[in-house]
Amino acid sequence: MDRKFIITALLYAVVGMLIGIHMAATHNHLQHVTHAHILLVGFVVSFIYALCHKLWLNADATMLAKLQFWIHQVGVLGMVIGLYLLYSHKFDAAKIELVLAVSSILVLIGLILMLVMVLKNKATH
Repeated sequence: MDRKFIITALLYAVVGMLIGIHMAATHNHLQHVTHAHILLVGFVVSFIYALCHKLWLNADATMLAKLQFWIHQVGVLGMVIGLYLLYSHKFDAAKIELVLAVSSILVLIGLILMLVMVLKNKATH
């Protein structure tokens, strides 16, 4: 699981940096919130989860770990896509709010599942 999280973290970092470079080059910073969320929720949180798996969870690919991974990924992707659409101003905000709400809740559930795994693991006590 640590490898899956580190690979996705680095992919989010690449995408976040590309959006940042594009904003700087075009002097159009409308996607700054999307950029920040890709880097923080996508890169940083995924990187921290990779460390948790590597250092404390012994990289066990339990069903709970797999579920947590996919819930986090779906949440982050939904959040990033929703924010991108919202800040592109091409869609009505009311149509995107549900996607952002569900995505945010999925990211929170992923965090809670990580907490449960850490609490259940004897190596972290």
